Amino acid sequence: MQCDYFDAGTCRSCTEMGVPYPDQLERKERHLRQQLSGLPEPVWLPTFAASESGFRNKAKMAVAGTAAEPTLGILDTDGAGIDLRSCGLCSPGLTAALPVIAGFITHVGLEPYSVPRRHGELKYVLLTESPDGELMLRFVLRSARQVPAIRESLPWLCERLPTAVVISANIHPEHKAVLEGEEEILLTEQESLPMRLDDVTLHLRTRSFFQTNTAVARELYRQGGAWVQEIAPASLWDLYCGVGGFALHTASRLQEHDGGAAARGVTGIELSGEAVASARLSAAEAGLAGVNFLVGDATAFVREQTSLPEMVIVNPPRRGLGPELADLLEASSVEHVVYSSCNAVTLAKDLARMPSLVPQQLRLMDMFPQSHHYETMVLLRRRPS
Repeated sequence: MQCDYFDAGTCRSCTEMGVPYPDQLERKERHLRQQLSGLPEPVWLPTFAASESGFRNKAKMAVAGTAAEPTLGILDTDGAGIDLRSCGLCSPGLTAALPVIAGFITHVGLEPYSVPRRHGELKYVLLTESPDGELMLRFVLRSARQVPAIRESLPWLCERLPTAVVISANIHPEHKAVLEGEEEILLTEQESLPMRLDDVTLHLRTRSFFQTNTAVARELYRQGGAWVQEIAPASLWDLYCGVGGFALHTASRLQEHDGGAAARGVTGIELSGEAVASARLSAAEAGLAGVNFLVGDATAFVREQTSLPEMVIVNPPRRGLGPELADLLEASSVEHVVYSSCNAVTLAKDLARMPSLVPQQLRLMDMFPQSHHYETMVLLRRRPS
């Protein structure tokens, strides 16, 4: 992939830009093998390679400049804006929407927030595209002062950007390096963005997390679903379930395995109430009566249970499971674990703490081309006593 921003030295966020894509994949595979050396060798399934460009389904754009001439992109070391509206990683739908959004900023007179001067209103534009091309647009503002002006001008925006079906204002009053605040003001009747993946539609609310690469997210759920369908556990937990991606897809596969009967006992645990609300909506819409979603901390949930399921799916943040949860799973009666990891370093540490759960199959998924980041999925099986 060739990038004018990278070549000009304007943006160096993509650490692997300019490296041939096959070489990027080889580096990631080598890195993963190095991290897992010393552990039992699983069967390596073929690496899932993503598109080199146009794969990002979300754009997180810092806004700078002036209302008349806003920049959408990143900030340099002095806090000045660097416009990246033509970033080649963004999907075509995002790239087409950004100039319209910039025009809306000018139309409303939204003053970009200046980090050096601590003055202005609009901090970020957060944009997400669904597999069907619909958009969720969020304006991150320092205060709610200009929300009425945004609301009043929504017809102007919706006429020019009809794919924007969910629009909101997030209020982030603090001057610190955090992307968004706690308060969200919904500006459209529609509350969630449908993310249709195969036969399951996930509902993404404004403050819910979804994978950056739709094609890889779909393959993650397919792989997890295939493993679960093959094992056909009587009960399953999805820890760190987010909007229910793994839980819903595996419940669907189990229902298919059982000839259309109600899904087996599948429970998803997630700290975000917004995400759990989304997951419950998706389960109801899909008719998966045997799926239950609860708000809670994954480690605390496992610690408090007296009986554990036959199988557990874990999809933790970059910090991994941590010692306590890894030790709880190691000491448990859980027979199988599907571990989806975005950090091979913490994955290796967690697997080392669970020697009774032996890696059976492994697959690298290239979620982030042009960077050194990637996803790993591992199927673990308890060693016979």
